[in-house]
Amino acid sequence: MKKFVVYTPLFAISSAVIALDQWTKWLVRTHLAIQETWVPWDWLEPYARIVRWKNTGVVFGMFQNIGEVIMVLSALISIAIIYYYPKVPKHEIYLKIALSLQLGGAVGNLIDRIARGYVTDFISIGKFAVFNVADSSISVGVVILLIGVWISEMRQKKQPVISEGHPAPEDVSKLPEGHE
Repeated sequence: MKKFVVYTPLFAISSAVIALDQWTKWLVRTHLAIQETWVPWDWLEPYARIVRWKNTGVVFGMFQNIGEVIMVLSALISIAIIYYYPKVPKHEIYLKIALSLQLGGAVGNLIDRIARGYVTDFISIGKFAVFNVADSSISVGVVILLIGVWISEMRQKKQPVISEGHPAPEDVSKLPEGHE
């Protein structure tokens, strides 16, 4: 049972992403025809709009018509995340969140590919490629990962250099008994 508790944050976050992704895609598919646009206010259209798009490629519409390859890669990445997640140290929360977001995004788009043969994209901002909640989750996960790694490296650079086998002077907890 203890092993499954380790996965609770991973599956909680990724399930929330999957649910939001699938619900928003369902709303778009239910109310818009392919390439139909919806904008709540006309003045907003040059900046942001909802447009139903059929994507057979990867994130942001790159590499169209390679859906089968992407399905296999998405499944392998999802399995790798599930395998690697318990090995992440508890203090690396940023990495756990990043992996959870990436798993949710990968599975959200994988569900579309399996069920429809394509991914429903609908968020259109400016002249940027059309994307969806799953794509956003993957991208935010990557950004969190990069920022977390950067912060971790900055912390390591600030720590005093320790010669092998000798603790830094501030770290008396690692001194052998009687050397305090």
